[in-house]
Amino acid sequence: MTEIEVKIRIQDPKAAREKILGLGAVIARDRHLERNVLFDFATGGLRANRRALRLRATGKRATLTFKGEPRKSRSFKVREEFETQVRDPKELRRILKALGLKETFAYAKHRTVFRKSRLTICIDETLVGDFLELEGERHEITRFARSLGYGRTDFITSDYVEMIVQAGEKSALI
Repeated sequence: MTEIEVKIRIQDPKAAREKILGLGAVIARDRHLERNVLFDFATGGLRANRRALRLRATGKRATLTFKGEPRKSRSFKVREEFETQVRDPKELRRILKALGLKETFAYAKHRTVFRKSRLTICIDETLVGDFLELEGERHEITRFARSLGYGRTDFITSDYVEMIVQAGEKSALI
């Protein structure tokens, strides 16, 4: 699968929620805590190639995601993404460690997920700020952002790990 997304910094998650709902989006998953752990080889090969292997836990659910190197795009973050549900995150951690991978970074955020047609809209509350994350086709992202009063100059293509590291944090657990 190819993931196409942007982030937009927001000031007020509650106001953003009302605007999103007012534009016809529906809540797919109400506000919840997500804990994310990145894995890499001792050599740092994944990070060096701008790839990521992430284990995300939300309550009793967990998802393992591989993200490929970002493709060239001025306004959007575009990258290959593969993911699968994980029934036993502790056992998966043991497997990854046995393969030579180690936990290299951890962060958490509160997330609310909305859907509008094929567009996924998230409000993410992180230790480095609050953001909208829009994922879908480029034209859907641009149109919905415009409906909220944002343009391409507001689009952020950095990921949360980059933003957290730039803020001088070694991890960002809530």
